[in-house]
Amino acid sequence: MADEMVKRAQRFVNSVYGSRIGITVEEDGQTGWNTMYALTRALQYELGITTLSNSFGPTTLSTLNSKYPQLYETTIPSEDFCRIIQSAMYCKGYDGGDIDGVYSIRVKQAMLKLKSDMGVDASNSILIPKVFKGLLNMDAYVTVNSGSEAIRSVQRWLNGRYVNRGDFFVIPCDGHNSRDVSKSMLFAVQYELGMADGVANGVFGPGTQSGLKSHTVSSGSTGTWVSLFSAGMILNQRSVAFSSSFGSSLADAVRAFQSFAKLPVTGSGDFQTWASLLVSYGDQSRKGAACDGVTKITPARAAALKTEGITYVGRYLTNPSTTSLPEKAIQPGELQTIADNSLRCYPIYQTFGRDAAGFNYAAGRAAGYAAVNAAVDHGFKNGTRIFFAVDFDALDHEITSNVLPHFKGVEDSMADTGNAYLVGVYGPRNVCTRVGEAGHSTASFVSDMSSGFSGNYGYPLPVDWAYDQIVTRTVGSGDGKIEIDNNIASGRDIGQNSFNKPRGTVPDVRFDGGFLNALHDDLGRFMRSIGYADDGGTGADAKLFTHTQCFETIMSFDTLITQLSNRYSMRKALIQTNAYWEMRHYDLIDQAVDHQVASYHLNGVGVVKDSSTGIAQISGRVGIIAWNHCINKGFASGTVLDPNKESDIWTMWQKVNKDNAFSVQTVSLLHLWGVDGKPGGDNPPDGETILRSMRLDYTEKEIFELVRRYQGWGKLPNGERVEEHATKRMTLYQIFEKYNGIVRNP
Repeated sequence: MADEMVKRAQRFVNSVYGSRIGITVEEDGQTGWNTMYALTRALQYELGITTLSNSFGPTTLSTLNSKYPQLYETTIPSEDFCRIIQSAMYCKGYDGGDIDGVYSIRVKQAMLKLKSDMGVDASNSILIPKVFKGLLNMDAYVTVNSGSEAIRSVQRWLNGRYVNRGDFFVIPCDGHNSRDVSKSMLFAVQYELGMADGVANGVFGPGTQSGLKSHTVSSGSTGTWVSLFSAGMILNQRSVAFSSSFGSSLADAVRAFQSFAKLPVTGSGDFQTWASLLVSYGDQSRKGAACDGVTKITPARAAALKTEGITYVGRYLTNPSTTSLPEKAIQPGELQTIADNSLRCYPIYQTFGRDAAGFNYAAGRAAGYAAVNAAVDHGFKNGTRIFFAVDFDALDHEITSNVLPHFKGVEDSMADTGNAYLVGVYGPRNVCTRVGEAGHSTASFVSDMSSGFSGNYGYPLPVDWAYDQIVTRTVGSGDGKIEIDNNIASGRDIGQNSFNKPRGTVPDVRFDGGFLNALHDDLGRFMRSIGYADDGGTGADAKLFTHTQCFETIMSFDTLITQLSNRYSMRKALIQTNAYWEMRHYDLIDQAVDHQVASYHLNGVGVVKDSSTGIAQISGRVGIIAWNHCINKGFASGTVLDPNKESDIWTMWQKVNKDNAFSVQTVSLLHLWGVDGKPGGDNPPDGETILRSMRLDYTEKEIFELVRRYQGWGKLPNGERVEEHATKRMTLYQIFEKYNGIVRNP
């Protein structure tokens, strides 16, 4: 909703400073960062700073301090300078008078209210530089979005007590913990320890830790240290009063927190409790009962872990990479070693996604199926909880837009498999909390070691935490030496110590008709979930083949696909996935283009010489290049054709258009061509990276590359990126692979 006075403030900064500060703002009456940036630049201009910036940084602050350490009616240097203050006041929701360049009684009263809300000295209306800095940002100084009054009282107290210290700046008083608020707590602790300005740095380092060890607070304690400790409890969402006296109710709350965080239950504010309140990883000298790592557990390493007090071992179901961390995934025989040594294993599934773009609903569906397939391969029994990793610093809006849909996809895939396995989440605190609150996971594995992550800084430990990752350390010696991430265990998850016989890497076999209906239904469920009706749909996006027609067509070539799989050491799912996907997408536009190609070659009408055609949507030119490549490599026999000769293009086009068996065979050759980087192809001109030779134990990343390469590079005619389609097709691959795996491992 537009505010007329904010609009006047925007009009003022545009008209007076627009050409001088390099930016203008939309005059919409709504406060936003662009308006604050413009006012900051206007202030810098008035201060004589020549290099303007959106940031109210050290230069702006020091210049303001040196020129105008106290601003009031007789020290404000000009009317426009005053209008900057008045405009900022309105943008923060306070009365700025008439934006007339007068520091009037109205402005002074509003300044008193602002300073009171901030918690700083409200005995006068003098504007000091740090308050000015707080005036030119988007922080709120009253509770917003259901903010906690208890947290706000802590925020105001911190501002009032420490605002005059060198590196302490006014923090929001909005009733929400945050990175800035959490860091201000560390500054406060360091100031109370006697650290000078410039020494205090807001980092939980050795000096801070050493100092805290001599500042235990307990029942009967009073003073500033109790205030800080109760503040830490409040910021970690514990229901206590903000007080300078350590009473019985605070002691009870401390015991509850210590029990929750698996700390020694003393009821006192000892060092370990201080540490857990101030930083996500807490006291890193603690020894947890759990670990995770990227190294195979051998008998010697298992013995070293047991000596260290480890019971629960987290290991990865798959390894996306072929070149790094060769033991990251569970190795043959490893689970039996874990069981034989009275250890328990909890599985982790991690994709190759390292940012928000790698997380979405379709990717989650693929991840769910892939994790189930891998868990069955390794021998994990039903009821095991799989922790799906979000191994990046996901911002809150990215959790909403990407991570939550991803875990909905994981959840839906698990439901398709009969919920044989439970869903856990690995990631920063905010990720774990939000995924759990959305109902997509049953327990959290918290990456608290990454204390600087925005999703850890200022967020409490999730209520459903199972494992808390706090430090990397090396244990054991000699053959038993192993690097681990040491984790605290809550007992909510206890892993597994008994396993089924693992499924080996064996060739595919003919499909068992007893699973046809289940495969048909799983494929249909997924395609419906991404917008493809079983009947092909209606309107402009309608497809010409139904789900059942596509499924029956592909499965009718099971004997051929099995032969191709065995001949090329290629998983059947690679052939089935792309053939089904392409046939499922055939529509009226594709049909019309096919007619144009036929008309050109048969009647000499038109200009369309080639198109992607047939059930596998292969063009004549691409078919020729792939066949030529495989003939030259000895993978196939046949006549080499010229991809630039119209008659040869027409010959190949007719084959892939009319002969479904030939199209299916060509799909396998396209994959072999893709392995070698698609030499001679057009997208991209310089070819793709060469993969390892075709094999049955390809990693998920290699499979994704081949699935993506089938369609080429860049954008499709409908504007979607090939990578987006490949992500969706990875789910199809995992569904086909689920049933192929069952059949080849009776």
